[in-house]
Amino acid sequence: MKKHDIPFTRNTSRRSFLKHGTVAAGAATMGAGVLGKALPALSQEVDDGGGKPNRGDIAILRFLQALETIEADLWRQYAELGGPSVATQTQGLSTNDLKDQNGNRVTTGLAPLYIGGLLILDTDMPQYILDNTDDEFSHETWLKNYLASKGADIVELHKFANLPSSQVTGVPNIGRLTNLTQLTVDTSWWTRYRSDSKNPDLGDSFENAIPSLATGQHTAIPRTNADLIADPNQNSGVGTHTQAIAFTAGFHFGTIEQGGSSLYPSLAQRVSDPEVLRVLLSIGPTETMHFQTWQDKAGNATQITDTDTGFPGSTGATVTFPNLNGGINPNSSSQGSPDPGVADEFQTNLIMPEPTFFLNQRLGPISIIRPTETRDAAKGALQGLIDSGLFLGHKTKSGKSDGFVEFLRDLAEDADEARRQLS
Repeated sequence: MKKHDIPFTRNTSRRSFLKHGTVAAGAATMGAGVLGKALPALSQEVDDGGGKPNRGDIAILRFLQALETIEADLWRQYAELGGPSVATQTQGLSTNDLKDQNGNRVTTGLAPLYIGGLLILDTDMPQYILDNTDDEFSHETWLKNYLASKGADIVELHKFANLPSSQVTGVPNIGRLTNLTQLTVDTSWWTRYRSDSKNPDLGDSFENAIPSLATGQHTAIPRTNADLIADPNQNSGVGTHTQAIAFTAGFHFGTIEQGGSSLYPSLAQRVSDPEVLRVLLSIGPTETMHFQTWQDKAGNATQITDTDTGFPGSTGATVTFPNLNGGINPNSSSQGSPDPGVADEFQTNLIMPEPTFFLNQRLGPISIIRPTETRDAAKGALQGLIDSGLFLGHKTKSGKSDGFVEFLRDLAEDADEARRQLS
């Protein structure tokens, strides 16, 4: 059987795939550890007559694989600290067999008081965190295998895994790609999916459900044991500071997964090969399933206010989790009287996508994923992660950028340059 010519060779650089197929300036400094190689066992296989991705398809797959690697990194951190454990009685009869991409067992549930805060959101939170982590591990690994099976270079980001781990007792002291301790969390997806007349693809903007998370820098994981505070006066036995960290994580879960819910259908519009289209259409809905779960659980956050001061790594940020069911807009300084119209935008149990305008207002409202605009979809998704502070700390010893964000921008640009080609 014929092995089809794939335009990515073992040593090509991260840029100019679509325009020139040449090595861009500075690429040599990235090294093979960044560019990656096709996995040996799969790269030796011949094409089985299945998908024949073109350059644009490969660029899209590489960008998605990079983002899934990033997701796997952040979800692992959440699972290590907030996943199920026997000690916290959050592990059921189902075996906790979480293994990383290299087949190594991942220990979960290392921060019982953090788990206690998460349990306020839902008693199944540790299991859901474990399952979401397992899903992201599978997405990363499968996309790497698929790229390799087509003779294309995978994206290796391990060179950049130099950010510190949480110092909570028991957490592995390994390098991380993502920073979960200085987040600025956009929660405008909350009102976006509750609006019956607005759509970001039509130029509309939306208010945040938790305005204070959208300013300052907030930690979504306990940085050290000092962030884990017991309080016997609380019904949960968990101190307000630790609750605030857990609630921040709960909303961050939704922020991350709604991004994938939009990104896959947005990039699917640029795919040429039917098999690659099938890949995107098969992975994307799992991100939506994650998002729906986290949106529901985040709404169970109780009313608290916490200022992050006096702890190792404190940022001084204040976060307030308001009552979203009172008909009062949390973005307004004037409380006023309960307003049913405001309740439509913030009420916690309104988790189904409200029908809204799509493509053209004359067509009327419809329940949809939004946004799904394909123009600059990859760059937009990446910028959202950058703006959230997820990559803060990616610097060399001299204080200069380590090239991580720049590398991701190049991958995003390649993906956005892809164009659907009809045979």
